[in-house]
Amino acid sequence: MARAVKKKTTNNFSKFIKWFWILFVTGIAMVALIFLSASWGLFGELPPYEYLENPQTNLASQIISSDGNLLGKFYLDDNRTDVKFDDLPDNLVNALIATEDARFRDHSGIDARGTFRAFVFLGTKGGASTISQQLARQLFVGVRSRSKFDAIKQKIKEWVLATRLERSYTKEEIISMYFNIYDFGNNADGIRSAARIYFGKEPKDLKIEESAMLVGMFKNSSLFNPLRREEMVKNRRDVVLAQMAKYDYITEEEKDSLQALRMDINYNPENHREGLATYFRMYLQRFMKGWIDKHPKPAIEGERDRYNLYLDGLKIYTTIDSKMQANAEESVYQHMANLQEEFFHQNTPDRNPTTPFLDLTPEETQGIMERAMKTSDRWRLMKEEGKSEKEIRESFDKKTEMTVFDWKSDIREKDTIMTPRDSIRYYKTFLRAAMMSMEPQTGHVKAWVGGINYKHFQYDNVIQGSRQVGSTFKPFVYAAAIDQLRLSPCETLPDTQYCIEAGKHGNPEPWCPRNSDFKYSGKELTLKNALANSVNTVTAQLIDKVGPKSVVAIAKNLGMSGDIPEVPSIALGTLDANVYDMVGAYGAFANQGVYVKPVMVTRIENKDGTVLYEYVPETKDVLSKEVSYAMVDLMKGVTESGSGARLRHTYGKNNSVYKEVITGYPYEFTNPIAGKTGTTQNNSDGWFMGMVPNLVTGVWVGGDERAIHFNSTAYGQGASMALPIWGLYMKKNYANEELGISQDDFQRPEDMSIELDCSKFAAEMKLDNDLEDDLEDLDF
Repeated sequence: MARAVKKKTTNNFSKFIKWFWILFVTGIAMVALIFLSASWGLFGELPPYEYLENPQTNLASQIISSDGNLLGKFYLDDNRTDVKFDDLPDNLVNALIATEDARFRDHSGIDARGTFRAFVFLGTKGGASTISQQLARQLFVGVRSRSKFDAIKQKIKEWVLATRLERSYTKEEIISMYFNIYDFGNNADGIRSAARIYFGKEPKDLKIEESAMLVGMFKNSSLFNPLRREEMVKNRRDVVLAQMAKYDYITEEEKDSLQALRMDINYNPENHREGLATYFRMYLQRFMKGWIDKHPKPAIEGERDRYNLYLDGLKIYTTIDSKMQANAEESVYQHMANLQEEFFHQNTPDRNPTTPFLDLTPEETQGIMERAMKTSDRWRLMKEEGKSEKEIRESFDKKTEMTVFDWKSDIREKDTIMTPRDSIRYYKTFLRAAMMSMEPQTGHVKAWVGGINYKHFQYDNVIQGSRQVGSTFKPFVYAAAIDQLRLSPCETLPDTQYCIEAGKHGNPEPWCPRNSDFKYSGKELTLKNALANSVNTVTAQLIDKVGPKSVVAIAKNLGMSGDIPEVPSIALGTLDANVYDMVGAYGAFANQGVYVKPVMVTRIENKDGTVLYEYVPETKDVLSKEVSYAMVDLMKGVTESGSGARLRHTYGKNNSVYKEVITGYPYEFTNPIAGKTGTTQNNSDGWFMGMVPNLVTGVWVGGDERAIHFNSTAYGQGASMALPIWGLYMKKNYANEELGISQDDFQRPEDMSIELDCSKFAAEMKLDNDLEDDLEDLDF
C-alpha cells in the first residue's frame, strides 16, 4: 500500500514537472511568436531600424545671445530643444526612475516582474510600462486606443520597439530622449521648455521639488496642469517625492520638508509675441527666410531639400547681449510710460478736441482714419470672406469685446468694449519708440527695441520705419566741411541770417533757414558751440561751402541707404532715415572713421553643430582718424554745454518739464560722451544719438502720424523725448561692470594736426583782432 502511494506521488510530481516545462516552453514560444509577428507587421507596420536609430522629431530653431542665453525660438507646433543627459540634474533623473520605472537599469525594455504583477492584478496595483516602452509610445505608437483589441496590439508593438530601443541606445540616451520628447503642456515641449516656462530656469538648475512636479506631469500633462489645477499637481508632486524617499533617493526628513513647500510656479510663456527681444526676433525671422532661400540644404535621402526654420533645430548665434537687451527694453518702457502719461494729460478732449492729432482739418483727420481702416486686418479678412464694403464699414461702428494695450496694467493690456473705429483712434494716441545699440569696432548690435510692445504694435521702427532725422544729420555736414576744408572745431562763423540764392546747388528758389528759436545772436560762434546748440545758420553756411553733393557722398559711404536729395535743406535733416542706418553711420565716428556694417548674426549651425554660415565683416574707410576724432570732439560739446548737457547737470530738479518727462533725471554722468539731439518740425520726431568709445546708441520717439506730437518744444524735443531713454539705458549698463562699457575717453590720433584746444585758438584770434585794430589806428 505504501509503495502504491509513493508511486502515485512520484507520478503526480512528474506530471507537474512535465506541465511546467510544457507551459514554460509554450510561453516562451508564444512570446517569440508575438515578437516575430510584430516584426513581420501582423500587428501594424513598425518603423525601420534606420528610423529607430535616428528618430525624426521636430526641433525648434534656437536664437542664442552673445552671452550664451536663449533669446527665443522659432517653431510651429513643437517648442522643443533637446537637452543632453549630462545637462539633466540627478534629482530629475532619480524622480523619473523612482516614479515611472524603479527597475529601469535592470531590464532590457520590458519589466518581467511588473508585467506579471499587472497581469495577475489586472493593473490595480500599478502598471508595467517601462520608460523605454513609454518612449516607444511617444515616438512611434501614439495615444492609447480605446478599443481593447487595438490597445493590445499597441502594447505588443511597444514591447518590441522598447527592446529595439534598448539595443540601439544607452540607458542615459533613453532617459534624455524621453525627457526631450514629452509634451508638458502650455507650449512646453520637452524638458528644457518646461523648465523655462514653469520655473524660468534651465533644467540643470531645477530644485528637487521642481523636478518632482515635472515628473508628476508624465502621468497626464493635460490633467495635471499647474496653471489650472495647482492643488492636484501639488498632490501628484508629493507622490513623486514619496517614491523618491521609498527608493532612498532622498531621506524621510527631506521628503517631509519638501512636501510642506507650496507650489512656486514662475510662469514664463514662450511665444513669438512675448518675451525678450521680440522685435529683433521678428527681424531675425525675415533674415533667416532670406538666408534659407539662398542656401539649399545638402541632398540627403529621406530629408527635406531645404532648411525649415521651424522644424530643423537650427542654432542661430546672434550679437545681442541679453543683459543689455533687457536694460534697453526696461529703459524704453520706463520712459515711454512716463512720457505717455504727460501726452495724455496734454491731449484730453477739452484741451485738444481732435486728439490725438494736432493742427489738422476734419478732412485730413478723416483721411488718416480712412487709410487706417483700409489697411487693417479686419478690412482685409472681411474682404477675403466676400463681405461688401458697406458691411465692412458698418462693422467698424459696432461695439465689440477686445483686449487693448494699456501702460497702467501690469500685463500691459486690458479687456474693454469699443468699436473698431474707436480702437484705431485709441491706438493712435500712443507714442512709439525705437532704439538700437552697437559696438562700433565690430558692428555687433547689442540691443534692438523696435517699439513699445510687439504684441500690440508690430511695426518695427528700428529698421522698417524711416522718419525725419532733424539735427542728427548735421554731423555729416560738419564732417564734410572738416574733411574738405580742414576746419577746426574752434573755427568761427557768424550767427546771422544766411541765404543760399536760387539756382545754387540745385536750389529752385532762395533758401534762408531760421534758427529754432527764430533768433540770431550776431556773434561769432565756434563750430563746436554751433553744433552743441544746433544753430541752423552756421550749418547752412557750411553746406554752402562744401555743397550738398559731398555731404550726400559721405552719408552714403557711412551706410545711409535711403534717398537723400542733393539740396541744401538736407543740412537741417529734412530727409527720412531709420535708426539702424543712423547708428551704423555714427559708429564710424567712434571707430576712427571706419564704417562697419551692423551685424546681428555671427553663426548658424544645424542641430548636430555643423557650421552652415559664418559672417564676414563688411567695412569701409570713410574718414581719416583726424577728421573722425575732430567730429567726436565736436559732439562731446553737445553733452558738455549743449542740448545734451542734461546728461550731466543737476540744476533742473525743480523744473516742471524735468519732473514730468525727463525720466531718471539727474543722470550725473562724468565720463566723456559724444552725442547729438534731433527735433523735427512741429516736434513730430525726437532723436538722440549717444556714443562712448565702445558703444553707439540711437533712440527715436514720435507718433504713428506726424500730426501726433507735443504742442511744446519743451516736451517734444529730442532732449526730452529720446535722450532720457539713453540716460536710463547707460546707467543700467554702467551698473553692471561685467558688460565692460567704457567710461574712458575716445582714442586720440598720435599726429593730430586739427586744432581742438579752443582756448588756445581764441587767444590767437584775439591777437589777430588786436593787430587789426592797431593797423586801423595808424594813419597812412
